[in-house]
Amino acid sequence: MIDLRKLAKGKECQARFCHHDGTPICNFDPATTVLAHVRLSGVAGIGQKPPNLCGIWACSSCHDVLDGRAGIFAGPGGLEKDILHALVRTLAEVSKEIGYG
Repeated sequence: MIDLRKLAKGKECQARFCHHDGTPICNFDPATTVLAHVRLSGVAGIGQKPPNLCGIWACSSCHDVLDGRAGIFAGPGGLEKDILHALVRTLAEVSKEIGYG
């Protein structure tokens, strides 16, 4: 079985989050990239992480946004849309890495 957390190390951030005015939040530093879990009701709860397949390759700055440490919140269609795009980009990269797609 492939360790998706280890696979994320040193990879390009797939979140690439920006502020509403377009200025980057992302630090674009692959040395800080980790598998950041997407937490949604019904998939994760207090003290429970979602499966690693529900993770995004995110730099430390984007990971802070995803986990709520950056204090950046958006309503429907904002951050949620960016998270979906990041998840799809990550899955596409994982597919290439494991020779699946």
